[in-house]
Amino acid sequence: MSQLLRVQNFTVSSDGFGAGEHQSLERPFGTADPGRLMAWLLATASFPHRAEPGGSRGLDDCLVRDFGTNIGAEIMGRNKFSPHRGPWTDLEWQGWWGDEPPFHTPVFVLTHHPRPSFTLSDTTFHFVDGDPATVLGTVKEAAQGRDVRLGGGATTIREFLDADLVDTLHVAVVPLELGSGARLWESPDELLDRFHCDVVPSPSGVTHHLFWRK
Repeated sequence: MSQLLRVQNFTVSSDGFGAGEHQSLERPFGTADPGRLMAWLLATASFPHRAEPGGSRGLDDCLVRDFGTNIGAEIMGRNKFSPHRGPWTDLEWQGWWGDEPPFHTPVFVLTHHPRPSFTLSDTTFHFVDGDPATVLGTVKEAAQGRDVRLGGGATTIREFLDADLVDTLHVAVVPLELGSGARLWESPDELLDRFHCDVVPSPSGVTHHLFWRK
């Protein structure tokens, strides 16, 4: 069975933005409110950092629960890992996720600036430069036969889509507008020349778009 490159649980506004402008250390989503943008995911029983028991079941929870299924490695853009730009000046920064990141696989961070790898719990972060196809080849080797998750942000996902490397996408569309920021698409119809798509509304108010290659 071939390894897939998968986008899972990626969330955008109704006008296609995955994050707002002006990202900072205190605001990883920039001007977007993560509590509103990610409310559907945070409310599920399977959200990995729930502070207390409970949470919703059903479609949203099923999709969140599938996050780690058969995933051997993740690719993420630099600005999903860090708000810093340019050469690394603070090697103490190790991401927004604390001592136990939710990935549980090797993670490959795209950057033009080298930095040593480091490990937190069961996640090792590597920092790589290269075109999407070259990076994907390296990451597939690290995934040891399992699939690769393309974690975002929107600009990184778009680069791999434009290189025709993505096999499946799950995008949750939230009924709010951001107006500007990092944009995945103007319309999901942009992908219909290459992908089949099921559109499934959820009782939480989000609409799940599930794409797979034609």
